[in-house]
Amino acid sequence: MNARAARPASLGRGLAALIPQAVASTPGPVEIAIDRIERNPYQPRAAFEDEALEELAASITAHGILQPILVTETLEGYRLVAGERRLRAAQMAGLERIPAVIRQADDRDQLELALVENLQRTDLNAMEAARAYRQLHDLFGLTNEEIADRVGKARPTISNTMRLLDLQPEAQAAIESGRIGEGHGRALLGLSGTAQRELLALAVARGLSVRQVEELARRLRDAGDGTGRPARTAPAADAEMERVEDDLRRALGTKVRLARSRRGGRIIIEWYSDEELERLYERLTGGKA
Repeated sequence: MNARAARPASLGRGLAALIPQAVASTPGPVEIAIDRIERNPYQPRAAFEDEALEELAASITAHGILQPILVTETLEGYRLVAGERRLRAAQMAGLERIPAVIRQADDRDQLELALVENLQRTDLNAMEAARAYRQLHDLFGLTNEEIADRVGKARPTISNTMRLLDLQPEAQAAIESGRIGEGHGRALLGLSGTAQRELLALAVARGLSVRQVEELARRLRDAGDGTGRPARTAPAADAEMERVEDDLRRALGTKVRLARSRRGGRIIIEWYSDEELERLYERLTGGKA
């Protein structure tokens, strides 16, 4: 049986479930020179918060490194597998050596371990996770189901996250920077590039909720011509309609809907009893029915 096939599929139980499967070069943690450690090219995390690193560096200065990093040996020295934040913080703290556990790990192991560590310790943003899942798929031929097994996630979660890579670059950057959430990004999928950018700008400028973006995206798709081009009605106009509806609801105390037509539209005011109709009449006319 092939050694790769014999290896258990799931990493969802965490790093401890995977590390014992590799053959150790040393029986336990050893001190190695930081300048001999190269970064993991498969590290999925692209951004590290300076403030969090400074706090960790201060803790390392006061208490030392409580958990060793994980490295694998190379011809030039060592390659980091897991523990990027600890390594960076140790450098900020002025350390020249760092405790490390040395394990043999091939390229896929390195990506899997780095991904699992980040998912289990400090969540990756959705775009970082999506790119890491795509690496596992493209570089190592893993299916979405196999990726789900390895990182302890549901298969639909993997699929939905990877779909974010189909977004326009502006939308991906907005998710990465935290200006919109993953749910906003999913709502933009299926729109043309122009429609995505217009609705993204509106969502960021007005702080729209996921539900509002979903509704505006639905209207754009429903009113389109089937070719993927956005409808003629601008997202800003739809958002203005929603604002007017909300204002009317608050003013009248009942459900109000605005329906556009080619020559204008209708205001639909709902009432649920004779008493409520009388109240609405008084509110709208200033007199009694």
